[in-house]
Amino acid sequence: MTVFEDKSGRSRESTGAGSTSWLGSPHPAVVADRQGGVVEFNAAAADLFPRMGVGKWLDEVVPGWLADAHRRLAHPARTPAAATPARAGPAPLRGSHAGRLLRAHPSESGHGDVAWWLVDDSDLTAAQDALRTERERHAILAEASTQLLASLNPDRCLEKAALLAAAHLGDAALVISPPVRNRYTVVTAIDGGFERTQLTLDPTGVPGLAEALQGFPPVPARWIDPAELPPWAVPEGFGGTPGSVAITPLPGHGVPAGALILLRRGGRRAFDASEELFARLFAARAGAALSAACLYAEQARITRALIAELLPPRLHHVGGVDFAGGYRTSQDTERIGGDFYDVHPCTDDGQETLAVLGDVCGKGLDAAVLTGRIRSTLHALLPLAGDHQDVLRLLNGALLTARHTRFATLVLASVRRTGGRVRLRLTSAGHPRPLLLRATGEVEEADTGGTLVGALPVVTSRSATVDLSPGETCVLYTDGITEARGGPLGSAMFGEDRLRSALAECVGLPAEAVVERVQMIAGDWVGRGPHDDMAVVAITAPHTTHLSAVNGHTRGRYTA
Repeated sequence: MTVFEDKSGRSRESTGAGSTSWLGSPHPAVVADRQGGVVEFNAAAADLFPRMGVGKWLDEVVPGWLADAHRRLAHPARTPAAATPARAGPAPLRGSHAGRLLRAHPSESGHGDVAWWLVDDSDLTAAQDALRTERERHAILAEASTQLLASLNPDRCLEKAALLAAAHLGDAALVISPPVRNRYTVVTAIDGGFERTQLTLDPTGVPGLAEALQGFPPVPARWIDPAELPPWAVPEGFGGTPGSVAITPLPGHGVPAGALILLRRGGRRAFDASEELFARLFAARAGAALSAACLYAEQARITRALIAELLPPRLHHVGGVDFAGGYRTSQDTERIGGDFYDVHPCTDDGQETLAVLGDVCGKGLDAAVLTGRIRSTLHALLPLAGDHQDVLRLLNGALLTARHTRFATLVLASVRRTGGRVRLRLTSAGHPRPLLLRATGEVEEADTGGTLVGALPVVTSRSATVDLSPGETCVLYTDGITEARGGPLGSAMFGEDRLRSALAECVGLPAEAVVERVQMIAGDWVGRGPHDDMAVVAITAPHTTHLSAVNGHTRGRYTA
Protein backbone atom coordinates (compact mmCIF):
# COMPACT_ATOMS: atom_id res chain seq x y z
CA MET A 1 0.00 0.00 0.00
CA THR A 2 1.27 3.44 -0.98
CA VAL A 3 0.36 6.70 0.79
CA PHE A 4 0.55 9.93 -1.24
CA GLU A 5 -0.75 13.46 -1.07
CA ASP A 6 -3.29 14.42 -3.78
CA LYS A 7 -3.42 17.75 -5.56
CA SER A 8 -5.72 19.21 -2.85
CA GLY A 9 -3.22 18.37 -0.09
CA ARG A 10 -5.10 15.46 1.36
CA SER A 11 -3.37 12.19 2.18
CA ARG A 12 -4.56 9.36 -0.09
CA GLU A 13 -3.82 5.67 -0.26
CA SER A 14 -3.10 3.74 -3.45
CA THR A 15 -3.51 0.02 -3.26
CA GLY A 16 -1.17 -0.57 -6.26
CA ALA A 17 -1.79 -2.50 -9.43
CA GLY A 18 -3.54 -5.81 -9.13
CA SER A 19 -4.96 -5.30 -5.61
CA THR A 20 -8.56 -5.14 -6.90
CA SER A 21 -10.32 -6.79 -9.81
CA TRP A 22 -10.80 -3.62 -11.89
CA LEU A 23 -7.09 -3.04 -11.94
CA GLY A 24 -6.70 -6.26 -13.93
CA SER A 25 -9.25 -5.25 -16.58
CA PRO A 26 -7.99 -5.40 -20.19
CA HIS A 27 -9.57 -1.98 -20.77
CA PRO A 28 -7.57 1.07 -19.67
CA ALA A 29 -8.96 2.68 -16.48
CA VAL A 30 -7.84 5.93 -14.79
CA VAL A 31 -9.12 7.48 -11.56
CA ALA A 32 -8.58 11.22 -11.09
CA ASP A 33 -9.59 13.59 -8.33
CA ARG A 34 -11.59 16.79 -8.70
CA GLN A 35 -8.49 18.86 -9.44
CA GLY A 36 -7.41 16.51 -12.24
CA GLY A 37 -4.72 14.59 -10.41
CA VAL A 38 -4.23 10.91 -11.12
CA VAL A 39 -5.29 8.81 -8.15
CA GLU A 40 -5.16 5.29 -9.58
CA PHE A 41 -4.82 3.49 -12.92
CA ASN A 42 -4.43 -0.06 -14.16
CA ALA A 43 -1.75 -1.72 -16.21
CA ALA A 44 -3.72 -1.29 -19.46
CA ALA A 45 -3.81 2.46 -18.86
CA ALA A 46 -0.06 2.47 -18.20
CA ASP A 47 0.49 0.70 -21.54
CA LEU A 48 -1.74 3.16 -23.37
CA PHE A 49 -0.29 6.25 -21.63
CA PRO A 50 3.41 5.62 -20.91
CA ARG A 51 3.76 8.82 -18.84
CA MET A 52 0.98 7.81 -16.48
CA GLY A 53 1.78 8.05 -12.75
CA VAL A 54 -0.02 8.51 -9.46
CA GLY A 55 -0.11 12.15 -8.40
CA LYS A 56 0.46 13.53 -11.90
CA TRP A 57 -1.89 15.91 -13.65
CA LEU A 58 -4.17 14.43 -16.31
CA ASP A 59 -3.08 17.21 -18.68
CA GLU A 60 0.43 15.77 -18.52
CA VAL A 61 -0.37 12.14 -19.25
CA VAL A 62 -3.62 11.86 -21.27
CA PRO A 63 -4.89 13.53 -24.50
CA GLY A 64 -6.30 17.01 -24.17
CA TRP A 65 -9.83 15.95 -25.07
CA LEU A 66 -9.93 13.55 -22.11
CA ALA A 67 -8.43 16.09 -19.65
CA ASP A 68 -10.96 18.71 -20.81
CA ALA A 69 -13.82 16.27 -20.38
CA HIS A 70 -12.67 15.49 -16.85
CA ARG A 71 -12.48 19.18 -16.03
CA ARG A 72 -16.01 19.82 -17.32
CA LEU A 73 -17.37 16.89 -15.39
CA ALA A 74 -15.57 17.73 -12.11
CA HIS A 75 -16.38 21.47 -12.24
CA PRO A 76 -19.61 21.93 -14.20
CA ALA A 77 -20.15 25.41 -12.76
CA ARG A 78 -16.92 26.62 -14.39
CA THR A 79 -17.96 25.36 -17.80
CA PRO A 80 -19.83 27.82 -20.06
CA ALA A 81 -23.51 26.93 -20.44
CA ALA A 82 -23.14 26.59 -24.21
CA ALA A 83 -20.38 24.02 -23.72
CA THR A 84 -22.28 21.91 -21.20
CA PRO A 85 -24.52 19.33 -22.86
CA ALA A 86 -28.01 18.93 -21.43
CA ARG A 87 -27.75 15.36 -20.20
CA ALA A 88 -29.22 13.57 -17.25
CA GLY A 89 -25.80 12.13 -16.28
CA PRO A 90 -22.26 11.45 -17.49
CA ALA A 91 -22.16 10.15 -21.05
CA PRO A 92 -19.33 8.57 -23.06
CA LEU A 93 -17.28 10.65 -25.44
CA ARG A 94 -14.91 9.78 -28.24
CA GLY A 95 -11.44 10.88 -29.19
CA SER A 96 -8.23 9.64 -30.73
CA HIS A 97 -4.82 8.79 -29.32
CA ALA A 98 -1.78 7.26 -31.00
CA GLY A 99 -3.83 6.40 -34.11
CA ARG A 100 -6.53 4.65 -32.08
CA LEU A 101 -10.16 5.69 -31.65
CA LEU A 102 -11.16 5.62 -27.97
CA ARG A 103 -14.51 5.77 -26.25
CA ALA A 104 -14.32 7.13 -22.68
CA HIS A 105 -16.98 6.27 -20.05
CA PRO A 106 -16.93 8.41 -16.86
CA SER A 107 -18.02 7.05 -13.48
CA GLU A 108 -18.23 9.43 -10.51
CA SER A 109 -17.50 8.39 -6.94
CA GLY A 110 -19.15 9.80 -3.90
CA HIS A 111 -16.20 12.00 -2.82
CA GLY A 112 -15.54 13.75 -6.18
CA ASP A 113 -13.18 11.31 -7.89
CA VAL A 114 -13.97 10.26 -11.47
CA ALA A 115 -13.03 6.91 -12.94
CA TRP A 116 -12.51 6.89 -16.70
CA TRP A 117 -12.94 3.62 -18.56
CA LEU A 118 -11.49 3.60 -22.05
CA VAL A 119 -12.62 1.27 -24.82
CA ASP A 120 -10.75 0.94 -28.11
CA ASP A 121 -13.34 1.56 -30.85
CA SER A 122 -10.91 1.51 -33.76
CA ASP A 123 -12.17 -1.78 -35.19
CA LEU A 124 -15.81 -0.97 -34.48
CA THR A 125 -15.53 2.48 -36.04
CA ALA A 126 -13.76 1.03 -39.05
CA ALA A 127 -16.50 -1.57 -39.42
CA GLN A 128 -19.19 1.10 -39.12
CA ASP A 129 -17.42 3.26 -41.69
CA ALA A 130 -17.10 0.27 -44.00
CA LEU A 131 -20.79 -0.55 -43.54
CA ARG A 132 -21.78 3.04 -44.25
CA THR A 133 -19.59 3.08 -47.35
CA GLU A 134 -21.08 -0.17 -48.60
CA ARG A 135 -24.58 1.16 -48.08
CA GLU A 136 -23.74 4.29 -50.02
CA ARG A 137 -22.22 2.23 -52.80
CA HIS A 138 -25.22 -0.07 -52.89
CA ALA A 139 -27.47 2.98 -53.27
CA ILE A 140 -25.25 4.28 -56.08
CA LEU A 141 -25.39 0.93 -57.90
CA ALA A 142 -29.17 0.79 -57.51
CA GLU A 143 -29.48 4.32 -58.88
CA ALA A 144 -27.13 3.48 -61.73
CA SER A 145 -29.10 0.37 -62.67
CA THR A 146 -32.35 2.33 -62.67
CA GLN A 147 -31.04 5.21 -64.75
CA LEU A 148 -29.00 3.12 -67.17
CA LEU A 149 -31.86 0.74 -67.91
CA ALA A 150 -34.37 3.58 -68.28
CA SER A 151 -33.32 4.08 -71.89
CA LEU A 152 -32.62 1.53 -74.60
CA ASN A 153 -30.90 4.16 -76.72
CA PRO A 154 -27.14 3.37 -76.89
CA ASP A 155 -26.14 7.04 -77.12
CA ARG A 156 -28.19 8.01 -74.06
CA CYS A 157 -26.84 5.01 -72.19
CA LEU A 158 -23.23 6.05 -72.92
CA GLU A 159 -23.91 9.58 -71.72
CA LYS A 160 -25.63 8.43 -68.53
CA ALA A 161 -22.83 5.98 -67.71
CA ALA A 162 -20.21 8.72 -68.05
CA LEU A 163 -22.21 11.21 -65.94
CA LEU A 164 -22.86 8.70 -63.15
CA ALA A 165 -19.21 7.60 -63.08
CA ALA A 166 -17.97 11.19 -62.89
CA ALA A 167 -20.44 12.01 -60.12
CA HIS A 168 -19.78 9.00 -57.88
CA LEU A 169 -16.45 7.40 -58.81
CA GLY A 170 -14.02 10.17 -59.78
CA ASP A 171 -13.63 13.80 -60.74
CA ALA A 172 -14.02 12.98 -64.44
CA ALA A 173 -14.93 9.91 -66.48
CA LEU A 174 -14.53 8.77 -70.07
CA VAL A 175 -16.68 6.00 -71.56
CA ILE A 176 -15.22 4.56 -74.76
CA SER A 177 -17.32 2.32 -76.97
CA PRO A 178 -15.87 -0.40 -79.25
CA PRO A 179 -14.52 0.94 -82.56
CA VAL A 180 -16.61 1.20 -85.70
CA ARG A 181 -14.42 1.39 -88.79
CA ASN A 182 -11.41 2.32 -86.60
CA ARG A 183 -13.26 5.23 -84.97
CA TYR A 184 -14.12 5.28 -81.28
CA THR A 185 -17.06 7.06 -79.67
CA VAL A 186 -15.79 8.78 -76.52
CA VAL A 187 -18.17 10.39 -74.02
CA THR A 188 -16.35 12.61 -71.51
CA ALA A 189 -18.15 13.76 -68.34
CA ILE A 190 -16.90 16.37 -65.88
CA ASP A 191 -18.61 18.75 -63.44
CA GLY A 192 -22.11 17.60 -64.41
CA GLY A 193 -21.66 18.06 -68.18
CA PHE A 194 -20.60 15.75 -70.99
CA GLU A 195 -19.13 15.88 -74.47
CA ARG A 196 -19.36 13.28 -77.23
CA THR A 197 -16.57 12.92 -79.78
CA GLN A 198 -15.57 10.53 -82.54
CA LEU A 199 -11.83 9.81 -82.43
CA THR A 200 -9.31 7.79 -84.35
CA LEU A 201 -6.99 6.82 -81.51
CA ASP A 202 -4.41 4.24 -80.50
CA PRO A 203 -5.66 2.49 -77.34
CA THR A 204 -2.18 1.16 -76.61
CA GLY A 205 -1.18 4.74 -75.79
CA VAL A 206 -3.10 4.44 -72.50
CA PRO A 207 -1.82 1.67 -70.20
CA GLY A 208 -4.55 -0.95 -69.79
CA LEU A 209 -7.02 0.60 -72.26
CA ALA A 210 -6.39 -1.83 -75.12
CA GLU A 211 -6.83 -4.75 -72.71
CA ALA A 212 -10.02 -3.26 -71.24
CA LEU A 213 -11.55 -2.79 -74.69
CA GLN A 214 -10.94 -6.49 -75.32
CA GLY A 215 -12.61 -7.44 -72.03
CA PHE A 216 -9.47 -8.46 -70.12
CA PRO A 217 -9.22 -7.81 -66.35
CA PRO A 218 -8.23 -4.24 -65.46
CA VAL A 219 -4.69 -3.08 -64.78
CA PRO A 220 -4.29 -1.91 -61.13
CA ALA A 221 -4.46 1.87 -60.81
CA ARG A 222 -1.07 1.99 -59.10
CA TRP A 223 0.53 0.69 -62.31
CA ILE A 224 -0.78 3.60 -64.41
CA ASP A 225 1.28 6.77 -64.59
CA PRO A 226 -1.14 9.72 -65.06
CA ALA A 227 1.63 11.69 -66.77
CA GLU A 228 1.55 9.20 -69.67
CA LEU A 229 -2.07 9.95 -70.62
CA PRO A 230 -2.51 11.44 -74.12
CA PRO A 231 -4.21 14.85 -74.38
CA TRP A 232 -7.56 13.41 -75.54
CA ALA A 233 -7.84 11.42 -72.28
CA VAL A 234 -7.70 14.55 -70.06
CA PRO A 235 -10.79 16.74 -70.54
CA GLU A 236 -10.58 20.49 -70.81
CA GLY A 237 -11.15 22.20 -67.48
CA PHE A 238 -9.79 19.27 -65.50
CA GLY A 239 -6.98 21.39 -64.10
CA GLY A 240 -3.66 19.80 -64.94
CA THR A 241 -2.33 16.28 -64.84
CA PRO A 242 -4.55 13.78 -62.99
CA GLY A 243 -3.30 12.51 -59.67
CA SER A 244 -4.73 9.01 -60.13
CA VAL A 245 -6.21 6.99 -63.01
CA ALA A 246 -8.31 3.82 -63.01
CA ILE A 247 -9.33 1.89 -66.13
CA THR A 248 -11.85 -0.96 -66.17
CA PRO A 249 -13.64 -2.88 -68.94
CA LEU A 250 -17.38 -2.65 -69.54
CA PRO A 251 -18.49 -6.29 -69.82
CA GLY A 252 -21.21 -7.00 -72.36
CA HIS A 253 -23.35 -9.92 -73.49
CA GLY A 254 -20.71 -12.12 -75.08
CA VAL A 255 -18.60 -9.23 -76.38
CA PRO A 256 -17.07 -6.24 -74.54
CA ALA A 257 -19.28 -3.14 -74.40
CA GLY A 258 -16.36 -0.71 -74.08
CA ALA A 259 -14.07 0.69 -71.39
CA LEU A 260 -14.32 3.19 -68.53
CA ILE A 261 -11.54 5.62 -67.60
CA LEU A 262 -11.76 7.35 -64.20
CA LEU A 263 -9.66 10.41 -63.37
CA ARG A 264 -8.98 11.91 -59.95
CA ARG A 265 -7.37 15.32 -59.50
CA GLY A 266 -3.94 15.77 -57.99
CA GLY A 267 -3.82 16.32 -54.24
CA ARG A 268 -6.58 13.77 -53.61
CA ARG A 269 -6.13 10.24 -52.35
CA ALA A 270 -5.32 7.75 -55.11
CA PHE A 271 -7.76 5.01 -56.05
CA ASP A 272 -7.46 2.16 -53.55
CA ALA A 273 -8.32 -1.51 -54.05
CA SER A 274 -11.86 -1.18 -52.67
CA GLU A 275 -12.61 1.75 -54.99
CA GLU A 276 -11.27 -0.17 -57.97
CA LEU A 277 -13.52 -3.10 -57.04
CA PHE A 278 -16.49 -0.76 -56.75
CA ALA A 279 -15.63 0.68 -60.16
CA ARG A 280 -15.74 -2.84 -61.61
CA LEU A 281 -19.18 -3.44 -60.07
CA PHE A 282 -20.43 -0.18 -61.57
CA ALA A 283 -18.83 -1.07 -64.92
CA ALA A 284 -20.58 -4.46 -64.91
CA ARG A 285 -23.97 -2.75 -64.65
CA ALA A 286 -23.07 -0.08 -67.18
CA GLY A 287 -21.74 -2.69 -69.61
CA ALA A 288 -24.86 -4.83 -69.28
CA ALA A 289 -27.07 -1.80 -69.92
CA LEU A 290 -24.99 -0.68 -72.92
CA SER A 291 -24.98 -4.17 -74.35
CA ALA A 292 -28.75 -4.46 -73.94
CA ALA A 293 -29.25 -1.05 -75.58
CA CYS A 294 -27.01 -1.98 -78.53
CA LEU A 295 -28.76 -5.34 -78.92
CA TYR A 296 -32.17 -3.66 -78.88
CA ALA A 297 -31.03 -1.04 -81.41
CA GLU A 298 -29.71 -3.78 -83.72
CA GLN A 299 -32.91 -5.78 -83.40
CA ALA A 300 -34.97 -2.65 -84.03
CA ARG A 301 -32.93 -1.89 -87.14
CA ILE A 302 -33.39 -5.43 -88.45
CA THR A 303 -37.09 -5.36 -87.61
CA ARG A 304 -37.57 -2.08 -89.44
CA ALA A 305 -35.83 -3.47 -92.50
CA LEU A 306 -37.89 -6.67 -92.48
CA ILE A 307 -41.17 -4.92 -91.78
CA ALA A 308 -40.49 -2.48 -94.60
CA GLU A 309 -40.49 -5.47 -96.95
CA LEU A 310 -43.65 -6.93 -95.43
CA LEU A 311 -45.73 -3.75 -95.31
CA PRO A 312 -48.27 -3.25 -98.10
CA PRO A 313 -46.99 -0.84 -100.77
CA ARG A 314 -48.37 2.61 -101.40
CA LEU A 315 -50.46 2.36 -104.55
CA HIS A 316 -50.79 5.02 -107.24
CA HIS A 317 -51.62 5.51 -110.94
CA VAL A 318 -50.04 2.75 -112.98
CA GLY A 319 -50.40 2.31 -116.72
CA GLY A 320 -53.21 4.85 -116.89
CA VAL A 321 -55.22 3.07 -114.19
CA ASP A 322 -56.01 4.37 -110.69
CA PHE A 323 -54.97 1.95 -107.88
CA ALA A 324 -55.50 2.37 -104.13
CA GLY A 325 -55.17 0.03 -101.16
CA GLY A 326 -55.96 -0.05 -97.46
CA TYR A 327 -54.93 -2.41 -94.68
CA ARG A 328 -55.80 -2.85 -91.01
CA THR A 329 -54.29 -5.59 -88.86
CA SER A 330 -56.26 -7.59 -86.32
CA GLN A 331 -54.31 -5.90 -83.51
CA ASP A 332 -53.94 -2.14 -83.54
CA THR A 333 -50.48 -2.54 -81.94
CA GLU A 334 -49.23 -4.57 -84.91
CA ARG A 335 -48.17 -3.31 -88.33
CA ILE A 336 -48.14 -6.57 -90.27
CA GLY A 337 -50.44 -9.58 -90.44
CA GLY A 338 -51.85 -12.27 -92.68
CA ASP A 339 -53.50 -10.11 -95.37
CA PHE A 340 -51.49 -8.61 -98.21
CA TYR A 341 -51.72 -6.91 -101.56
CA ASP A 342 -49.29 -5.91 -104.29
CA VAL A 343 -49.32 -4.15 -107.64
CA HIS A 344 -46.62 -5.12 -110.14
CA PRO A 345 -46.45 -2.42 -112.85
CA CYS A 346 -46.09 -3.38 -116.48
CA THR A 347 -42.67 -2.76 -117.97
CA ASP A 348 -43.75 -1.95 -121.51
CA ASP A 349 -46.66 -0.14 -123.08
CA GLY A 350 -49.55 -2.44 -123.86
CA GLN A 351 -48.61 -5.01 -121.22
CA GLU A 352 -50.75 -5.88 -118.25
CA THR A 353 -50.25 -4.70 -114.68
CA LEU A 354 -50.68 -7.50 -112.15
CA ALA A 355 -52.54 -6.74 -108.91
CA VAL A 356 -52.67 -9.38 -106.16
CA LEU A 357 -54.67 -9.48 -102.94
CA GLY A 358 -54.52 -12.42 -100.56
CA ASP A 359 -55.28 -13.79 -97.11
CA VAL A 360 -53.02 -16.23 -95.27
CA CYS A 361 -54.39 -18.60 -92.66
CA GLY A 362 -53.59 -17.16 -89.21
CA LYS A 363 -52.65 -13.80 -87.78
CA GLY A 364 -49.65 -11.91 -86.53
CA LEU A 365 -45.98 -12.40 -87.26
CA ASP A 366 -46.13 -16.06 -88.35
CA ALA A 367 -48.78 -15.25 -90.94
CA ALA A 368 -46.84 -12.17 -92.04
CA VAL A 369 -43.75 -14.29 -92.70
CA LEU A 370 -45.77 -16.49 -95.06
CA THR A 371 -47.23 -13.45 -96.82
CA GLY A 372 -43.67 -12.29 -97.44
CA ARG A 373 -42.80 -15.65 -98.97
CA ILE A 374 -45.90 -15.61 -101.17
CA ARG A 375 -45.23 -12.07 -102.35
CA SER A 376 -41.62 -12.94 -103.20
CA THR A 377 -42.73 -16.06 -105.10
CA LEU A 378 -45.31 -14.13 -107.08
CA HIS A 379 -42.74 -11.49 -107.93
CA ALA A 380 -40.49 -14.22 -109.32
CA LEU A 381 -43.41 -15.60 -111.36
CA LEU A 382 -44.21 -12.27 -113.03
CA PRO A 383 -42.91 -13.43 -116.43
CA LEU A 384 -45.70 -16.05 -116.35
CA ALA A 385 -48.41 -13.62 -115.25
CA GLY A 386 -50.17 -13.95 -118.60
CA ASP A 387 -51.43 -17.38 -117.48
CA HIS A 388 -53.08 -17.11 -114.04
CA GLN A 389 -53.60 -20.86 -113.77
CA ASP A 390 -49.91 -21.51 -114.33
CA VAL A 391 -48.96 -18.93 -111.69
CA LEU A 392 -51.34 -20.50 -109.15
CA ARG A 393 -50.05 -24.00 -109.91
CA LEU A 394 -46.42 -23.00 -109.34
CA LEU A 395 -47.28 -21.04 -106.20
CA ASN A 396 -49.24 -23.99 -104.84
CA GLY A 397 -46.27 -26.28 -105.39
CA ALA A 398 -43.93 -23.86 -103.64
CA LEU A 399 -46.22 -23.68 -100.59
CA LEU A 400 -46.69 -27.44 -100.41
CA THR A 401 -42.94 -28.04 -100.25
CA ALA A 402 -42.42 -25.45 -97.47
CA ARG A 403 -42.05 -26.51 -93.84
CA HIS A 404 -45.18 -24.69 -92.65
CA THR A 405 -48.70 -26.10 -92.81
CA ARG A 406 -50.51 -22.84 -93.59
CA PHE A 407 -52.55 -22.14 -96.69
CA ALA A 408 -53.75 -18.98 -98.41
CA THR A 409 -56.50 -17.58 -100.57
CA LEU A 410 -55.87 -14.89 -103.16
CA VAL A 411 -57.19 -13.15 -106.22
CA LEU A 412 -55.18 -12.12 -109.27
CA ALA A 413 -56.10 -9.16 -111.45
CA SER A 414 -54.30 -8.46 -114.71
CA VAL A 415 -55.10 -4.86 -115.69
CA ARG A 416 -54.66 -3.09 -119.03
CA ARG A 417 -55.98 0.25 -120.21
CA THR A 418 -57.27 0.40 -123.77
CA GLY A 419 -58.45 3.83 -124.83
CA GLY A 420 -60.86 5.11 -122.22
CA ARG A 421 -61.72 1.66 -120.87
CA VAL A 422 -59.87 -0.72 -118.54
CA ARG A 423 -59.90 -4.46 -119.12
CA LEU A 424 -59.31 -6.86 -116.20
CA ARG A 425 -58.69 -10.60 -116.09
CA LEU A 426 -59.71 -11.76 -112.61
CA THR A 427 -58.91 -15.14 -111.06
CA SER A 428 -59.94 -16.14 -107.54
CA ALA A 429 -58.23 -18.96 -105.68
CA GLY A 430 -60.54 -19.73 -102.77
CA HIS A 431 -60.99 -15.99 -102.22
CA PRO A 432 -64.14 -13.78 -102.10
CA ARG A 433 -65.08 -12.73 -105.61
CA PRO A 434 -64.19 -9.17 -106.66
CA LEU A 435 -67.02 -6.64 -106.76
CA LEU A 436 -67.61 -4.30 -109.72
CA LEU A 437 -69.06 -0.84 -109.08
CA ARG A 438 -70.74 0.38 -112.26
CA ALA A 439 -71.44 3.95 -113.26
CA THR A 440 -75.16 3.30 -112.68
CA GLY A 441 -74.57 2.48 -108.99
CA GLU A 442 -75.06 -1.23 -109.50
CA VAL A 443 -72.62 -3.59 -107.77
CA GLU A 444 -71.83 -6.81 -109.65
CA GLU A 445 -69.86 -9.87 -108.67
CA ALA A 446 -67.14 -11.13 -110.99
CA ASP A 447 -67.73 -14.66 -112.23
CA THR A 448 -64.52 -16.24 -111.00
CA GLY A 449 -63.62 -18.91 -108.48
CA GLY A 450 -61.19 -21.65 -107.55
CA THR A 451 -59.54 -23.61 -104.77
CA LEU A 452 -57.17 -22.20 -102.19
CA VAL A 453 -53.40 -22.63 -102.55
CA GLY A 454 -51.01 -24.45 -100.25
CA ALA A 455 -53.45 -27.15 -99.11
CA LEU A 456 -54.23 -29.51 -102.01
CA PRO A 457 -51.90 -31.17 -104.53
CA VAL A 458 -53.82 -29.62 -107.43
CA VAL A 459 -55.31 -26.14 -107.54
CA THR A 460 -58.16 -25.34 -109.92
CA SER A 461 -59.48 -21.93 -110.86
CA ARG A 462 -61.77 -20.10 -113.26
CA SER A 463 -60.97 -16.68 -114.69
CA ALA A 464 -63.30 -13.87 -115.69
CA THR A 465 -62.71 -10.96 -118.03
CA VAL A 466 -64.48 -7.67 -117.30
CA ASP A 467 -64.35 -4.11 -118.66
CA LEU A 468 -64.53 -0.91 -116.66
CA SER A 469 -65.82 2.29 -118.17
CA PRO A 470 -64.43 5.65 -116.98
CA GLY A 471 -65.35 6.14 -113.30
CA GLU A 472 -66.13 2.46 -112.67
CA THR A 473 -64.24 0.49 -110.01
CA CYS A 474 -63.27 -3.10 -109.27
CA VAL A 475 -62.89 -3.83 -105.54
CA LEU A 476 -60.76 -6.70 -104.20
CA TYR A 477 -61.19 -7.41 -100.47
CA THR A 478 -60.49 -10.02 -97.80
CA ASP A 479 -63.10 -11.78 -95.68
CA GLY A 480 -61.91 -9.80 -92.67
CA ILE A 481 -64.28 -7.07 -93.89
CA THR A 482 -67.42 -9.12 -94.61
CA GLU A 483 -66.94 -11.36 -91.54
CA ALA A 484 -66.27 -8.46 -89.16
CA ARG A 485 -68.68 -8.61 -86.20
CA GLY A 486 -70.07 -5.54 -84.51
CA GLY A 487 -72.97 -3.21 -85.07
CA PRO A 488 -75.48 -2.07 -82.41
CA LEU A 489 -75.44 -5.42 -80.58
CA GLY A 490 -71.76 -6.09 -81.18
CA SER A 491 -72.24 -9.56 -82.67
CA ALA A 492 -73.79 -9.04 -86.10
CA MET A 493 -71.66 -9.83 -89.15
CA PHE A 494 -70.95 -6.97 -91.54
CA GLY A 495 -71.72 -9.17 -94.51
CA GLU A 496 -71.51 -8.70 -98.28
CA ASP A 497 -74.82 -6.85 -98.49
CA ARG A 498 -73.57 -4.00 -96.33
CA LEU A 499 -70.35 -3.91 -98.35
CA ARG A 500 -72.38 -3.65 -101.58
CA SER A 501 -74.48 -0.83 -100.10
CA ALA A 502 -71.34 1.04 -99.06
CA LEU A 503 -69.85 0.68 -102.52
CA ALA A 504 -73.04 1.86 -104.19
CA GLU A 505 -72.53 5.21 -102.43
CA CYS A 506 -69.11 5.60 -104.07
CA VAL A 507 -70.18 6.04 -107.68
CA GLY A 508 -67.74 8.24 -109.57
CA LEU A 509 -65.25 8.48 -106.71
CA PRO A 510 -61.54 7.86 -107.31
CA ALA A 511 -59.97 4.63 -106.06
CA GLU A 512 -58.50 6.19 -102.92
CA ALA A 513 -61.85 7.59 -101.82
CA VAL A 514 -63.51 4.19 -102.38
CA VAL A 515 -60.93 2.48 -100.17
CA GLU A 516 -61.28 5.10 -97.43
CA ARG A 517 -65.08 4.76 -97.50
CA VAL A 518 -64.97 0.97 -97.14
CA GLN A 519 -62.41 1.15 -94.34
CA MET A 520 -64.36 3.79 -92.46
CA ILE A 521 -67.67 1.92 -92.57
CA ALA A 522 -66.09 -1.42 -91.65
CA GLY A 523 -64.09 0.22 -88.85
CA ASP A 524 -67.19 1.89 -87.42
CA TRP A 525 -69.01 -1.43 -87.55
CA VAL A 526 -66.45 -3.36 -85.46
CA GLY A 527 -65.68 -0.43 -83.16
CA ARG A 528 -63.21 -1.62 -80.53
CA GLY A 529 -64.24 -5.25 -80.80
CA PRO A 530 -62.02 -8.08 -82.03
CA HIS A 531 -61.68 -8.57 -85.76
CA ASP A 532 -59.54 -10.26 -88.37
CA ASP A 533 -57.05 -8.55 -90.67
CA MET A 534 -58.85 -6.39 -93.23
CA ALA A 535 -57.49 -5.46 -96.66
CA VAL A 536 -59.09 -3.80 -99.66
CA VAL A 537 -57.81 -2.74 -103.11
CA ALA A 538 -59.69 -0.54 -105.56
CA ILE A 539 -58.94 -0.46 -109.31
CA THR A 540 -60.62 2.47 -111.07
CA ALA A 541 -60.83 3.55 -114.69
CA PRO A 542 -60.09 7.30 -114.49
CA HIS A 543 -62.32 9.96 -116.03
CA THR A 544 -59.74 10.79 -118.74
CA THR A 545 -58.49 9.77 -122.13
CA HIS A 546 -55.33 11.90 -121.96
CA LEU A 547 -52.18 9.82 -121.39
CA SER A 548 -48.65 10.94 -120.68
CA ALA A 549 -45.39 9.10 -120.40
CA VAL A 550 -43.90 9.28 -116.93
CA ASN A 551 -40.53 7.69 -116.25
CA GLY A 552 -40.92 5.43 -119.23
CA HIS A 553 -44.41 4.20 -118.13
CA THR A 554 -47.75 5.22 -119.63
CA ARG A 555 -49.98 6.64 -116.93
CA GLY A 556 -53.38 8.30 -116.98
CA ARG A 557 -54.00 11.73 -115.49
CA TYR A 558 -57.10 12.10 -113.38
CA THR A 559 -59.03 15.11 -114.69
CA ALA A 560 -62.49 14.83 -113.14
